[in-house]
Amino acid sequence: MPDALKTYQAKRDFSITPEPAAGGEEGAALSFVIQKHWATRLHYDLRLELDGTMKSWAVPKGPSYDSRDKRMAVPVEDHPIAYASFEGTIP
Repeated sequence: MPDALKTYQAKRDFSITPEPAAGGEEGAALSFVIQKHWATRLHYDLRLELDGTMKSWAVPKGPSYDSRDKRMAVPVEDHPIAYASFEGTIP
């Protein structure tokens, strides 16, 4: 298990969640995703591929089309690259 994913894996029980435990292939080009996430409140997650993981931030107000808008982004644990294509309900 890569050290960067220890926190991610410690927070989840993969016997009950469909989230990827690890994995994903690094592509020729680095990737990013913005995922809509309803947890305690609706927010968006920004994920940037770097060093074999998806570096991740929660963005409470979501993205903006106006480049002058400023949005708070709260760093969260790194996620596996396979998370970039994950879609589903997390119990």
